[in-house]
Amino acid sequence: MLASVIVVVIAYLIGSASFAVIVSAMSGLPDPRSYGSGNPGATNVLRSGSKAAAAITLAGDVLKGVVAVWLAKLATSHFGGEAAAVPLAGLAAFLGHLYPVFFHFQGGKGVATAGGILFAFSVPVGLTAMVTWAAVFAFTRISSLGALSAAVAAALAAWHFLGSVLYTKVILVMVVLLVWRHRANIRKLLSGTEGKVV
Repeated sequence: MLASVIVVVIAYLIGSASFAVIVSAMSGLPDPRSYGSGNPGATNVLRSGSKAAAAITLAGDVLKGVVAVWLAKLATSHFGGEAAAVPLAGLAAFLGHLYPVFFHFQGGKGVATAGGILFAFSVPVGLTAMVTWAAVFAFTRISSLGALSAAVAAALAAWHFLGSVLYTKVILVMVVLLVWRHRANIRKLLSGTEGKVV
């Protein structure tokens, strides 16, 4: 039990590393929370004009999701702990990104980190989400619409590929949180005012 708790806490701390803020500071760019959408994520960092900083942010946010789940799998297999620690570690990393302890609990919307977590849970589920996002984004050039579509696709694919009630519940919680974090984008999508990435 203690090992599982430690794994989940570490996963949350990994998720709390806000690469958008860190990379922007190291690159001499303004804090991404101070312009554009105010969201500390790769899409908003791209608005600074630095594609390199946005790419590094994206990679970092994806990798922290992968690393958190991978470490949980490693820890539970080598040091014991409940199997539930792995999906819960994924959820903890996602919550860390949304509400990072290191950045006054002001985090991003979680799309890239969720993608990394999904891939670490199940490659087919991760691929389903990624392909859905890429297809919708390529057609519409609207990042939020791609993210929301990918979230729905991941929820539908979870039970089919994972066959686990706990993993499916964790992914559904992530989907609900992701949709909640995109509520302003949803209002703009409904009103036809959501911006496109060109």
